[in-house]
Amino acid sequence: MNALTLKQLRALDAVAKGGSLTAAGEKLGLTTPAIHTQIKGLEEALQMKLIQRAVDGAGSELTEAGLALREAALRIEDSLSQAEANLRAIQRGQVGRLTLGVVSTGKYFAPRLVKLMQQVHPEIEIALKVGNRTEILQGLDRGAFDIAVMGRPPRQPEVIAQPLGDHPHGLVAPPGHPLIGHANDLDALFSQRFISREQGSGTRILMTRWLDRIGDGRIYDTLEMDSNETIKQAVMAELGVAFLSLHTVTDEVDTGRLVLLNAPGLPLMRHWFLVRPVKERPRDLTLRIWDEIIGLSGKFLPKPMTTL
Repeated sequence: MNALTLKQLRALDAVAKGGSLTAAGEKLGLTTPAIHTQIKGLEEALQMKLIQRAVDGAGSELTEAGLALREAALRIEDSLSQAEANLRAIQRGQVGRLTLGVVSTGKYFAPRLVKLMQQVHPEIEIALKVGNRTEILQGLDRGAFDIAVMGRPPRQPEVIAQPLGDHPHGLVAPPGHPLIGHANDLDALFSQRFISREQGSGTRILMTRWLDRIGDGRIYDTLEMDSNETIKQAVMAELGVAFLSLHTVTDEVDTGRLVLLNAPGLPLMRHWFLVRPVKERPRDLTLRIWDEIIGLSGKFLPKPMTTL
């Protein structure tokens, strides 16, 4: 392992992303033979095959050993990126940099949270990274985030979790929708198209569990979209109804562009949590920001709403 280099590991990652030695070379600004040399050096050092021809016969893919090594390479890159950012912060006269991961639904209040932290600790640079639940969990596992804000804490990776405040979810429709005042009619409800987030989203998981629980086996139609903003626009365009975090629709409900429905079991109340990885030894800077966020008692969260 002592013979491995960052260039070799980056070549392996580029092959995984690009699907071929040629694409990897284009990404890194190297020739295909140069990428081949880097991969060959890795394989000789480890005495294991790291890439193979793809199943469809086009390009290359990583072997099981290659995937395991790439996972380690991603952790190294995350650590180096964090170290570089911390050094730059110190160079600017700050005490360091903290990276805060937030699930996509939290982007509606996360900037307010960062602003509050900057007012209290101007000497600390706080970087905000937004992703879906799967991306945030992967980042926590690799050490890409110091702390993160999300809904239900995961079993893996193992984390320390502290509740931040209530997180209501509900069903929204456009003004004048026939379900308004009648959303407790399950036949009418399940005849609707449900516009939903992508697989891996915490909101999608929650919506599926809710529909399965109240529907008792009923089939329903879904239309998948990759962002809350797109979903809200789709609902306003009358393409269907949507199950969303009520923290994401505050403005639209206040202005009458969307209406909350009184469907069975809604609003569904969950909680926001602040989490940090157990396996990572927290820095004093991390613990300081952690305590400050907990001390805010959720004052950065949008005001709760009720169904109509």
